[in-house]
Amino acid sequence: MSLGSIVKRNVEPQTWRRLRRVAWPLVRRHRLRFAMSYIGPLVDMAEAWARSDSEDSNFLYALTPMSRLNLTHTLANVFDVSVADVGGLIEEIEADRAFNDHVRAGLLQLLPGVSSFSIGRRLGWYVAARLTKPKLVVETGVDYGLGSCVLCAALLRNAAEGSSGRYLGLDIRSDAGQLLTPPYAKVGRMIYGDALESLSAISEPIDLFINDSDHSFDYEAREYETIKNRLSPAAVILGDNSHCSPSLARFSEDNGRRFLFFKEEPAQHWYPGAGIGFSYPR
Repeated sequence: MSLGSIVKRNVEPQTWRRLRRVAWPLVRRHRLRFAMSYIGPLVDMAEAWARSDSEDSNFLYALTPMSRLNLTHTLANVFDVSVADVGGLIEEIEADRAFNDHVRAGLLQLLPGVSSFSIGRRLGWYVAARLTKPKLVVETGVDYGLGSCVLCAALLRNAAEGSSGRYLGLDIRSDAGQLLTPPYAKVGRMIYGDALESLSAISEPIDLFINDSDHSFDYEAREYETIKNRLSPAAVILGDNSHCSPSLARFSEDNGRRFLFFKEEPAQHWYPGAGIGFSYPR
């Protein structure tokens, strides 16, 4: 029982009304201050972002330490490996100087207001590509191509270890994938046009599929239906829309696959974060 309820039951109604008139504005101010302790910093960060000449979507934030830890454990469970193995692969891409220099130089040309970048949940994409050793990776919805470079960096590492693979990035925009240049273009290329048409033209098995194109639930579901018979037996699907779409979870249920969702928490950014939906064989 609340303090207000206790007081109301033990004082005269007229006295209670007087107390409420005096106390309620104070209570409201306290509630507002409490809410603003959470919201206020986000407003400040949003204002700073609005003034900058930086990215308008596909934000370049890092994960909080807790979110990074949760991602590490999620990946260890999905791929049945140790937390230490996953942690080592995360450190591998973060310490990849060639990758970081390549992306930083490209972003500065495209987005002069970007002072720094992190790959956020794409750490999970990298780990997935390193652990599954895919022969073919397909991503729909590429934008500048940051995820393309992340995935191709993993493929180059795999090739150095004797497991070659290649990347196909599908996007309807003819200017997408600007970051996908050498050395990452050595193992990856872009295909421009409607993603469903491009997916229908793929005849070889897909080992790792990333959905990040048209974010309507129907279109996303149609992508999964299009690739269903093109997936290799051990194929993994990563859904970049699974924080707000049930499409991958429903596809997994209907096709006897496991589904797990990781919700990211951005560090020092107003955006609440997206996540990764994992669909993988039982």
